[in-house]
Amino acid sequence: MWVISRKKLLDAVAKHGDLAGPLDAWFRVAKQSAWRNLHDIRQTWAKTDQVGTCTVFDIKGNEYRLITWINFRSQKVFIRHVLTHAEYSKEAWKSDCTGN
Repeated sequence: MWVISRKKLLDAVAKHGDLAGPLDAWFRVAKQSAWRNLHDIRQTWAKTDQVGTCTVFDIKGNEYRLITWINFRSQKVFIRHVLTHAEYSKEAWKSDCTGN
């Protein structure tokens, strides 16, 4: 998979230093994967859900959520948001997942 854009991951690490290891681990898994669907993703990252058009990854033991949009045909993962669990619960991000 081609992850677009890693800058959002690095910005999240700058804001939340404890995310460096977990987001790097996710990035390494994602870029070496050839996911075709949610089932494939769950084979490598079990804590993943589909919400509308977005794929949501639990990061760092449910403390953070990585919101993405994945184009399986082109093998691209678009990073939408990296949120704390509290930010995720507010659901303001959901408008990005209603019709890509």
